[in-house]
Formats: sequence, C-alpha cells, structure tokens
Amino acid sequence: MGISVTGSRAMITSPHHLASMAGAQTLQRGGNAFDAAIAISACLGVVYPHMTGLGGDSFWMTYSASEGRVRVYNATGRAGYSVNRMLYDGEGSIPSRGVRSAITVPGMVDGWAAIAEGYGRLPWGELFEPAIAYAEQGFPLSADQHANTALNWAMLKASAATSRIYAPGNEAAQAGSRFVQRDMAGTLKLIAERGREVFYQGELAKRITEHIERAGGYLTFEDFASHTGYWTEPLKGTYRGHEICQAPPNSQGFAAILALQQLERFSLQHIEHGSFEYYHLLVESLKLAFRDRNEVLTDPEFASIPLDKLLSPEYAAELAARIDMRQAGALASAAMGGDTAYAAVVDDEGNAVSFIQSLYFEFGSGEVAGDTGVLLQNRGSFFSLDPKHPNRLEPGKRTFHTLMPAMALRDGKPAILYGTQGGEGQPQTQTAILTRMIDYGMNPQNAIEQPRFVWGRTWGEASQALRLESRIDPAVVKRLGEAGHDVRVVGSFDQAMGHAGAIRMTDEGFLQGGTDPRSDGAAIGW
Repeated sequence: MGISVTGSRAMITSPHHLASMAGAQTLQRGGNAFDAAIAISACLGVVYPHMTGLGGDSFWMTYSASEGRVRVYNATGRAGYSVNRMLYDGEGSIPSRGVRSAITVPGMVDGWAAIAEGYGRLPWGELFEPAIAYAEQGFPLSADQHANTALNWAMLKASAATSRIYAPGNEAAQAGSRFVQRDMAGTLKLIAERGREVFYQGELAKRITEHIERAGGYLTFEDFASHTGYWTEPLKGTYRGHEICQAPPNSQGFAAILALQQLERFSLQHIEHGSFEYYHLLVESLKLAFRDRNEVLTDPEFASIPLDKLLSPEYAAELAARIDMRQAGALASAAMGGDTAYAAVVDDEGNAVSFIQSLYFEFGSGEVAGDTGVLLQNRGSFFSLDPKHPNRLEPGKRTFHTLMPAMALRDGKPAILYGTQGGEGQPQTQTAILTRMIDYGMNPQNAIEQPRFVWGRTWGEASQALRLESRIDPAVVKRLGEAGHDVRVVGSFDQAMGHAGAIRMTDEGFLQGGTDPRSDGAAIGW
C-alpha cells in the first residue's frame, strides 16, 4: 500500500521510482514540468523497457501557465507508405508479434522534440542524462519486468537481437539483478548529441530500417524521414463542475468523456462507494461508450467521426436512459494490448504535463532493431484487414489508439491529472479514479488503491468477463453475477487492472500525488 504524498511546490508520479527521481532531479536543476516530463519519459524507456521505449508512441497533454491553455501533442506513428492489406493476403489478421507487426513509425522521439522546442528550458542533452546512466551502468531489474520476461520467454528468444538483451540466459533474470542496455545507451547518446533528426533522417533511422528490411519487415527509411506528429486541441466534456480534457482521435479518450457525461445524470452521492450499484453503473456506462468507440474510432484524416454528437449533453442523456440498474447489457469488445506507462508532472509555476507512452503489447513486436537497442512497437497490429472496418489498414494511416492521458480543469486551470496503463481498461480505471476523487472525496492514492475492475478483452485475451479484484465485497460480487455480468474474481491487486497515477490540486493550494501499488512507481512532492 502506498502513502498519499502532499506538496505545495511540485509533484511527480510515474510507474517506476527511478523515473520519478529523474523528473525530480530535473526540476531541482532548474527545469520546468516539460523538461521533467521528457526526462521521466526517456528514463521509463530504460527502466520499464517491457512497457515503453524509443520504438513506441506517446500522447502528451500539456498546460502552460504562461499561455493559460491546454494543448495535446499526438506523437503516434503512421503505417508505412508501402504497407497495405495485400501484404497479409490470406491471413485473418496482422501478426501480433514479430517484425511484420512493426508497421507504424515510432513517434516517441518526435514527441520529446516537440515538447522541448515548445516549452522546455534546459539544454536538450541534459534531459537524457539519467536514462543514459541507467542504460549504461544498469539498474535493479523490476519485479514487473521479471514477470513479463518469464511470461514471454519463448517470444523473446525468437529474435537473436531481442534475446541478446532481454533473454540472454536460460531463464528470466531475477528481480533486483543488474540490467544493462549498452546499445540503448549508445542510441540515447546519439539523440542527446544530435537531436530528433538522427532518429528520423540520420544514422539511427538508417540502422533501424536496414534491420527491418533484413528481417522481412515493411517500414522504410522514407517512412521514418517523412514522420511528424502534431499539436492539436483537447476534446472537452463536463463532470460535476470540472472540464474534462482528453486527447482527440486517433485516441480513444472520447470514450471516457462519454461515460462520465452519462454518470453525471446519476446522483453518485446517494450511491454507496463499492456497492453493487456503484460498480454496475460504471460498467454499464462504459460499455455504452465502448459501443460507439468501436464503431467510429480510427485516424480522423481517413474517416469522419461525429464527435459533436457523441459528446453532446443530449446524447449522454439518451445513453444514460438506456442503463438498466438491475441487469447487465450485452456488448462485445475487441482484444487490445495494454502494456503502457502513464506519468504526470506539475511544477511550481503551475505548468502541468499528463502523458502516456507504450509499445502496445508487453515488449511490443518483440523485435529489437539490430544493435540500436530499440524495441519496435506492434501498435499497427491493431489495424483491421476487413476492408469495410473503419480502422482498416491503409498506407500512411494512424491506427485506433488506446493511449489517453487526461486532465480535469477547474476555472480553466488543472485540478486533476490522471491516467493509467491497460488498453481497454484505460477508460474504466480513469472513470473509477475520477469518481472516487470528485464524488467521494478521496485523495489520489486512496482512489488508486481502492479495489478495481476491468471489463472486456485486454492484453489480447478473448474473454468478455468482468474481472473484479478479490477485495470487493463477496456479496457485491454475487449480485453482479446475478445481474448478468460474467464475473471473474482475480487477485487482490491484480496486474490486469493496470498501473494508474494521479495528481490533484486541492482548494487550499496543495498538490496531492498517488501511484499504483501494482507498479514499481513513486509519487514525489515537495
């Protein structure tokens, strides 16, 4: 169990304590929240390499105190321009592992550059010093990395470049053993010295894409050279006096707004937290949100998404009226990966960054790009091969993305920063955490530690079950089953629930931080 952290000047939360420390050190050296966020992000790619890294994507939700506005940077990659459905002719789906699943350009490094150029203060190279040190000198391998290595042992051994780093012996390295990534250290040094361009148009792009070609993959140097992310405006909804900000499509963030705006039609203050009614209502509102998400979400450059209708109060009321408080509704969900890292920072100037990054499945594609140490994401494997599906694979397209950093505003300023790992579970855990803080007055740590649930398919599993942590009252579990939910009781702090984090600004001007006991993280404030 964690300890609620309170400060008045700055706050950091991340799923690994070494990354949180990297952010704190950056602030103490004179950096701002944007500098600290980059340092945390780079460090997570080293100390949580099974979750995130240079070969993955990210979304960044930023608040600049001097500008007084929230912006979102979409650092997600497009499918290669020669990648099309015919490459998988005769296959039911895109492979979820291997180099043929690595078909979208990694957006991470571009995201770092955009944040640094837009709002950073410290010299670019300084931001990578903690990550380089941990890659070069090693760090204690986390329990989470050990467990995921053991689980994916056969997949990691299938690639020589991957096996050399992540599965070099006859069994998974033990938690606490020194884990060194010298190839990654060299790659980070090049980025620190030469900037973004070395990854997309220079030496690293050449080495990565040459490996992909040798291994039988499809991304090219030209795909890397033409990549860029973009700044955009957040989607906004309302919940009990708060303005809820989410990343727009290709992110699934609007699903969380849709669920909250349904819940706003119910008096949660008259519903006991942890009761049958509480869990049932949250699950049913989220299932209705997922139904619409599944029908429309893809790259908005390739399809029209009716967000004005979906996020309108009238539509929320219409959906809320469909919820039967006695019986579970039926809905299918698509299988999604969920290994991700969420972090957040607030500095003493009032700047705030809520960001999330991922390789998609744990260890992504399982393919390390030669001697670069870069583990390539398999995010593109979520594209559909059905030519009629809105998220069908097309050259140059961004896929439906589970990543969704969030921020709730009061009077135009950040009040809560929150997010979580977990694919299909991200909107669910976000909704639970936010209602616990707003409706039930919990601090971030308490909200995160309360028993959680996740419905539907996640981490590639086929089950449509409602997973409930064993700490939930057995009488509540029984009633949920009687109401038609396909209940599965899981561990007391089960990894299927993901790793959440949150920062809250209180009315008294204090900062409260929380991190997930299911992770290796830490909240640091002062």
